[in-house]
Amino acid sequence: MRDATAAAHRELDAQLSSFDLTVFHGYRRFLQASAGALLPLEAALVEAGVAKLLPDWPERARSHAIAADLARLGRDAQATVFVSPMTPSGVLGTMYVLEGSRLGAKFLLKTVADAADPRIGEATAYLSHGAGKRLWQSFLSKLASEDTCDEDEAIEAARAAFAAFERAADRA
Repeated sequence: MRDATAAAHRELDAQLSSFDLTVFHGYRRFLQASAGALLPLEAALVEAGVAKLLPDWPERARSHAIAADLARLGRDAQATVFVSPMTPSGVLGTMYVLEGSRLGAKFLLKTVADAADPRIGEATAYLSHGAGKRLWQSFLSKLASEDTCDEDEAIEAARAAFAAFERAADRA
């Protein structure tokens, strides 16, 4: 999955690097862009029964965290992209992207820590969500154990999730 989605991942990283996370408006725009994709992706996951595949889904969901961060920064979290319904394999592909984004969030937190504006440091629930837990490792174990997963569907869903974040960033 990693190799098959590497180009999409690189493109999204390049696009998100245009947001200056050390200044208030740049960080808020980054959160708005992230929420624009995260909210509809998580809603589609719930609709597709993610909790059946991942019973710890409530521990993984981050919509509430990003909404709280945006509220602290004076904005509402809003979905800005359309996300298609998902198959069970699509759920796994989408979760690959969302869970993997936690790894990148660790690095973004370091950047945010350098921000002079204290409001930024008070709005990091999304970036720090799940810190100290083994959510990535447990997800990879689940992914490896899913013998009914259609790999092509999962890869396509992962690419679609990356694309949703790109579209949301374009609109932020």
